[in-house]
Amino acid sequence: MRAQIARVVSRVVGPSDIEDIVQETFVRSYEAELVQKIAHPRAFLLKTAWNLALNHVERADRRIVDSLEDLPDAEALSDGETVESQLESQERMLLFCRAVRDLPLQCRRAFLLKKVYGMSQRDIARYLGISESTVEKHVAKGILRCWTYLDSHGVAPARRPARKERNHG
Repeated sequence: MRAQIARVVSRVVGPSDIEDIVQETFVRSYEAELVQKIAHPRAFLLKTAWNLALNHVERADRRIVDSLEDLPDAEALSDGETVESQLESQERMLLFCRAVRDLPLQCRRAFLLKKVYGMSQRDIARYLGISESTVEKHVAKGILRCWTYLDSHGVAPARRPARKERNHG
């Protein structure tokens, strides 16, 4: 059962987090069993593991977005900037973070791994357990959605990102 739980969890989190989540799954399931009879223990364990893994990813995403929101501070700004331009930069960064936060989970993960951490598509694909073409689509979707979000708030770059057209014939 432990191996099956680890497989389920590995679809969502990286290798370094699997064992912690597997252990937490057994602890949570044991605590639940003390309170009530679990009719389908296997299903309960797998669902608990899945939920813990998703929660882990969400917390990690929030930490990334929170740290991005905290980036523009006095030390990060050049001495020659006016207060107005500093505030505009902070506003653009905050809007960008909100745009990233609003991306679908898998898209956000691929986008952040590529654009913030600079990982290759191959490494992202391996890490997330998806194909390289899916990584490429998620990153492109992230760029387009972020641009659209920023544009709707009047702070997007002047040029719209190019959209790849596929010939389906």
